[in-house]
Amino acid sequence: MSNFTYNVPSDFSGSVRLDNYIAQVSKDMNRSKLKSGAQELLVNGKKAKFSTKVKASDIIDIVWEDNIPDNIEPENIPLKVLYEDENVTVVNKPQGMVTHPAAGNWSGTLVNALLYHWGREAVYQIKEGSENDIIQRRRTGIVHRLDKDTSGIIITAKNRDSEEYLCRQFKDRLIQKEYICICAGRPPASSGDVKTQIVRDMKNRQRFKAVTGTEDGKFARTIYHCIACYGPYSIMRVRIKTGRTHQIRVHMRYLGCPILGDKIYGKPNELFPNANLMLHSRQMIIKLPGADKYRRFRAPVPLRFMETVRVLREKYPREVMPKVKALCRK
Repeated sequence: MSNFTYNVPSDFSGSVRLDNYIAQVSKDMNRSKLKSGAQELLVNGKKAKFSTKVKASDIIDIVWEDNIPDNIEPENIPLKVLYEDENVTVVNKPQGMVTHPAAGNWSGTLVNALLYHWGREAVYQIKEGSENDIIQRRRTGIVHRLDKDTSGIIITAKNRDSEEYLCRQFKDRLIQKEYICICAGRPPASSGDVKTQIVRDMKNRQRFKAVTGTEDGKFARTIYHCIACYGPYSIMRVRIKTGRTHQIRVHMRYLGCPILGDKIYGKPNELFPNANLMLHSRQMIIKLPGADKYRRFRAPVPLRFMETVRVLREKYPREVMPKVKALCRK
């Protein structure tokens, strides 16, 4: 992965699309190559699109991946299938599996495993065309995603009609998704409704942060309930009303109790120095294509959670926080 920075001259005049500007100023870059290899575009530190108009004194940053494969290959990777019919496959994704091919993870993903499971052929990767078309071919059947280190329920579509149907449900927020997490710290109250904007952290491009009193970024809403506390640790049940990148991780940090094992938003932990991210997609309530009623799917609590709770029970008494609800509004 490489990073490139372009500084638009202060005397630049006119209004030009970002992809056209880069093609003009770089002899080694054309629009097709840019669209196939660019993993992230930033203008003055903010996420941008190929169609973004650049102007004088803009600073353009491009995160670039050069070795993109020609095909996404089916791979014989075992899957924990919770439910399957002619339209969907519901999977309990293991921790450590990337949802779809992207920079640095072109194989071993859920998409590679699904192609094999469904008996599909390799998907040819187009490298010319619209940004949306290029990206969509890497996401066969994927209608929502989980972070690499988040385990649990994910629903996938086996045909185009089902994909569109499920995407509309996610877009219209008709789905209920519930997670469990173990946090290093205690929330300010036993339960709460967190409403903030989420913006990229300019000090660290890998991170996002929750902010209020601004319209920048994207609105995010998370409802949490603290199940129990063990010393300085808490076990939380979380429902998300929006689906922003790193949303639960960002909001738990915002509450002062980052998720245990979170290498981006948390800190090294003395009791659990080797902990991986303690976040699990536990339950999903969704209406399947062609169904009249909603279905509930649940993924078992992973072993890493049970082992962590066992250690906490041995070291600390179980406490239940008083039922006081905190509202953290936008």
